[in-house]
Amino acid sequence: MNRKQKLLDGLNLKQLTGIEIGPLFRPVVTKSEGDVIYIDHADTESLRNKYRTNSAVDVNAIVEIDAVWGAQTLRECLKNRTVDYVIASHVIEHVPDLITWLEELHSVLNRQGELRLVVPDKRFTFDLIRRETELCDVLSAYIAHARVPQPICILDHLLNVSHVDPKRAWDTELNAESVERCHSFADAIPPATDSFQNGTYHDVHCWTFTPRSFASLFESLARAGLVHFACDNFFDTERYEIEFFVTLKTSDDQQQIVNSWAAMKNATKTSVPHDAASSSEPLPDLLDLERSRNLALLRKLEAAHRTIQELQDSTSWRVTGPLRSLGSTLRRKRQRA
Repeated sequence: MNRKQKLLDGLNLKQLTGIEIGPLFRPVVTKSEGDVIYIDHADTESLRNKYRTNSAVDVNAIVEIDAVWGAQTLRECLKNRTVDYVIASHVIEHVPDLITWLEELHSVLNRQGELRLVVPDKRFTFDLIRRETELCDVLSAYIAHARVPQPICILDHLLNVSHVDPKRAWDTELNAESVERCHSFADAIPPATDSFQNGTYHDVHCWTFTPRSFASLFESLARAGLVHFACDNFFDTERYEIEFFVTLKTSDDQQQIVNSWAAMKNATKTSVPHDAASSSEPLPDLLDLERSRNLALLRKLEAAHRTIQELQDSTSWRVTGPLRSLGSTLRRKRQRA
C-alpha cells in the first residue's frame, strides 16, 4: 500500500462526507474525489502569507479553506453539521490540548465515524532526542485549557529539535551527541516567554510519539475515560519512513476502547534494526520472532495434549487401569516405609 491507500483504506469517498484538517497545498482528498471540508487554523490568505518565503510550499496551490478552527469550537465552525470521517496528516503533534481536540472531533463525527491520523515517529525526525510525551504532559494541557502551545512544549522543541537524516536514524543509533541542534539556547527563551505572557501562538510539535508510546498513552487516557475512540487499525512505521498511520473509530464501550489500544501497543515493533545496513535483507523483528517461538511451543503442547488424550481414550489404557492403580498404591506404601 502507498501512503494514500493506507490513509483512505476502506473509505468510500463518493458516499461519505469528511473533513481534512490542514490540507495546505497537497490535500489527501480533493473536492473532485468526494464531499470534503477543508479546515485549518487560519484562512487561505493568511496561510499564503505565512508560507510565502517557505520554498517547500507552493503557496499558489494552497487550497481554499472552508472553515477556520481556533477561537470557535469545531462544532461551531461547522454550524452543527456532522461528518463521517476526519483526516489529519501530521496535525496531532501540533495540537496544544490533545484531549479537548479529540473531544471536539468526536462531537462532529457520526456514530461509527472515523478519525484517520498520520503521526510522525520521533525516532526518525527532528524530534529524535526530545523526550516522549507522557500522560502528565497531556493532562496538564487539558487542565490549563491550552489554546496555544505551552511554554514547556516550546522550550523542549526549540532546545532539542535537531538535524536528522531518517535513513541514518534507521541504520545508526543516534543520540544527543551525534546530532546537531537546529536552534540555540537564546532562540528558545523569547518565544516561550511571549507565549506565557501574551498567549501568542508559536507553532511547534507539542507532542512526540513512537507507535508504542502513542498506543500506551491512549490506553491510559481510555482507562481514565478521557478518550472515546477505539483503535480500529494501524500501520506501523515502515523501514526508512518517518510516520505511522492510525484509524480511530468512535465508541461508547470503554473496555473495548482500552483493549483496542492495548492490542495496538502489543502489536507495535519494539526494536529498530540499526545494523540493517550490513545486510541486504531486513532483520527479523524481535517481537515477531518471540511470537513465532511462542506459537511453535504452543503447537508442541497441543500435540502433546492430543497424544495424551488419544492414549487415555485407547482400549489398552482402560484395560491397564487397575494395574496402574495398584502400582500407585505400592509406591505410596514404599514411600511411607
